Amino acid sequence: MTDETSISDNPDQDGASYAAAGVDIEAGDRAVELFAPLAGKATRPEVRGGLGGFAGLFALGEYDKPLLAAGSDGVGTKVAVAQAMDRHDTIGRDLVAMVVDDLVVCGAEPLFLQDYIAIGKVVPEHVASIVSGIAAGCIDAGCALLGGETAEHPGLMEPGEYDISATAVGVVEEDELLGPDRVRNGDVVIAMASSGLHSNGYSLARHVLLEQAGLPLDGYVADFGRTLGEELLEPTRIYAKDCLALATECEVHTYAHVTGGGLASNLARVIPEGLTAELDRGTWSPAQVFRTIARLGKVAPEEMEKTFNMGVGMVAVVAEEDAERALAILTARHIECWNLGRVRLARDSDAARAVLVGGHRG
Repeated sequence: MTDETSISDNPDQDGASYAAAGVDIEAGDRAVELFAPLAGKATRPEVRGGLGGFAGLFALGEYDKPLLAAGSDGVGTKVAVAQAMDRHDTIGRDLVAMVVDDLVVCGAEPLFLQDYIAIGKVVPEHVASIVSGIAAGCIDAGCALLGGETAEHPGLMEPGEYDISATAVGVVEEDELLGPDRVRNGDVVIAMASSGLHSNGYSLARHVLLEQAGLPLDGYVADFGRTLGEELLEPTRIYAKDCLALATECEVHTYAHVTGGGLASNLARVIPEGLTAELDRGTWSPAQVFRTIARLGKVAPEEMEKTFNMGVGMVAVVAEEDAERALAILTARHIECWNLGRVRLARDSDAARAVLVGGHRG
């Protein structure tokens, strides 16, 4: 005898629907109505059409030998802080920064960005708040918010949960492409200050501050001069326009966006074989948030440096003769910056391509 499962009609059961299964199409439509005016402000003259199409359209314009640059990223577990604080208007800036600031490393101008929001339950006001931050970030970066997708995932994500990601496209003339092949012995490494943790290392930060130290997100922390949640939600700085402006005025050889892996690891990606970027810790003092995490969590210095940006969000490698000019230009653009180190010939073939020496100030 075999087991059988019988399927029969239940006359007392209401008809199934997408809404009953947890997907509210009408809520999604209301969310679009709320964020459409915000997204419409993040545009460029090359955008064709509008929101609501199946694809975003962008006229590339006239270039001699254009190279398209593309990048995708997310915000990681910083999203968990935004959800716990029930504040969703800043996390979009983080998303834009993480994507567009990767593009400018090679000298590419960000043209447009498309976002993806996966959410357990669409609450129109929450989605509109997220998109407001994305739109504001795109304006800061000078790129268009060309479109995106909001996907409701009941059963896979809890109603209050969401995650965000984005893809951006930029363009650079082939003969203006920045990268390791331009870096030379004697180049100067210039640091641009971060606004805080940016969007990396939050698993460790949350473990130390929330779990080990037991600090409440809404509690005032004297070290920071504000609540812990406000400190952790400080938006990632967007350097795109500043980097592009600097490259037009100075001989910039490459940039390095300091994200996961820390300063030395990310800079090493743009230093060619045979050269080493020697960086002096004594040129700056890490912001208080890094010192607090290290102290409360007894985190070793080497662990801090490979997890966090430690106060340096972007690095420019410039020709020696343009170093002072580069510092002046960035300062005029209200970017805190300093001479971080210098590129030198490697002592041997196994030498690291970027090293930190000395101790921090303070």
